[in-house]
Amino acid sequence: MRLSRSLAPVTLAFALAVSPLSTAESHARVPDGHKPAPQLFGASCRTTVRGSHVLAYCHNPYVDTDQVRLHIECAQWWDIDTDGSPVDTGPAMTVRLSGRCWKDVRTVWISHRKVT
Repeated sequence: MRLSRSLAPVTLAFALAVSPLSTAESHARVPDGHKPAPQLFGASCRTTVRGSHVLAYCHNPYVDTDQVRLHIECAQWWDIDTDGSPVDTGPAMTVRLSGRCWKDVRTVWISHRKVT
């Protein structure tokens, strides 16, 4: 017996509705209260700008080594912006970073990179 064209979509929809759960839904799920712990990483840094001088202290409270780098953008167009050398900050270690502009400092930031 052949199904008419109008009954074929209805039959297919019914078969999909009563079929068992897909394999993606049948796996055991982790309860909402048990989310995986986030990976803790990154030194916390404090920066101080006094005139044209920049001083930064970075402390790494975590197990993984954080490679920190001081970046200074100077206010004057003719003043050279600087990117300091990367410094490895090991666990429970504090490092001091410093730099300067000739005249005024516009922006200071620290970049972080995980050492593998």
